[in-house]
Amino acid sequence: MPIKRLPVATRGASLRVGIVQSRFNAGIGDGLLAGALRALGEAGVADHDITVASVPGALETPLALQAFAQTGDFDALVALGAVIRGETYHFEIVANESARGVSEVALQFGIPVGNGILTCNTDAEAEARMDQKGYEAAQAAIEVANLLDVIGDG
Repeated sequence: MPIKRLPVATRGASLRVGIVQSRFNAGIGDGLLAGALRALGEAGVADHDITVASVPGALETPLALQAFAQTGDFDALVALGAVIRGETYHFEIVANESARGVSEVALQFGIPVGNGILTCNTDAEAEARMDQKGYEAAQAAIEVANLLDVIGDG
């Protein structure tokens, strides 16, 4: 029997997407958001189906994602922010705990969450990645939402 391969789909028409954007490193967050919105637009997600919420920083992002997920109003979520390495251990805590929290929301609620929280050594690294990583996070969320739909239709 041949292997059954499920289709890869990046269509976004009729999908409702929630975005949580960190305000810490705001310029980078804005660049991430621009990339994410570009991806959603190219996928056909209507502007009125996109909701953006901002939070102070990456550690607050999972709670806002969880609140979005609890409403049942969204098909996919996107987390955007930037954690830039400093001189203390705080970088590792924020990077690790925000990633863990984002993953927990996806698994707890069965909703795709594109993780666009950058963890970079410098502002320059984050600035160089922001548009593309915002785009990729939104694209990943859409793709997984479509995959879950296909799996659910069995």
